[in-house]
Amino acid sequence: MTAPADWFITAGSTAPDVPRVYCFAHAGGDPRSFLAWRSELGDEARLVAVCPPGRGHRAAEPRPTLEEFAEGAAAAILAEERDAEGAFPLDRPVYLFGHSLGGLVAFETARRLRDLPTLRHLFVSGISAPALAPSQRVRDLAAMEGREFAEQLSFFEGLPPEVMAHEELLDLLLPGVIADFRMAAGYHYRPADPLEVSVCVVGGRDDAYLHPEKMRKWHDECRTPPALHWVDGGHFYFRDQSPRAVTDLLLDAVRADRHIEVI
Repeated sequence: MTAPADWFITAGSTAPDVPRVYCFAHAGGDPRSFLAWRSELGDEARLVAVCPPGRGHRAAEPRPTLEEFAEGAAAAILAEERDAEGAFPLDRPVYLFGHSLGGLVAFETARRLRDLPTLRHLFVSGISAPALAPSQRVRDLAAMEGREFAEQLSFFEGLPPEVMAHEELLDLLLPGVIADFRMAAGYHYRPADPLEVSVCVVGGRDDAYLHPEKMRKWHDECRTPPALHWVDGGHFYFRDQSPRAVTDLLLDAVRADRHIEVI
């Protein structure tokens, strides 16, 4: 049986009451890349990269469906957040962040964490409303193989030119990206009660995959209207510009929650 710790790689303050930010990567993305944001968050939050089965140090495990990924991540987070007595320390807030495919997984994980009293915010980035997923473009792309897949992936600002020009590297990287797109294509949206937790939706102004109507439909998933932030850049705005487009939002939430707790 997989131990909860197998799901996570962490960086940042180890203080017991520091907020946790659980991060979910895009299709083909390395969850560990989020740990580079530590310098932006300082000691105000602990970054926790969520590592799914079938990837990285868990490569030998079967790849899950998106729903199985969310189920496993939620169970691991619940186990990680309990103290020795089985309670959830109310002075240690929890935040979820996911980009693109990771945003969809983070959303489904949040649905499964409704009973976690310390879950404060869900941040989703570069992803349209769940009810619209998977798009026809994602389904079509998931049916492709090899270089055809790699070339069509450019719509999502996928592989850099140096990877496209390197056949051996392309052969190494493509299977993981294709598997993640097939996970996304197999997603089945199911209506459920709106989320009670605060939701923040972030999109790049130059992201060809998004437009305002797709983003506005996030309102249907939230008890209170989500905050919508358009930032400079494309699908990977935080990679092209600066992670501060995300980390500043995270820090604002952490500091606001801390202020409320002090009051």
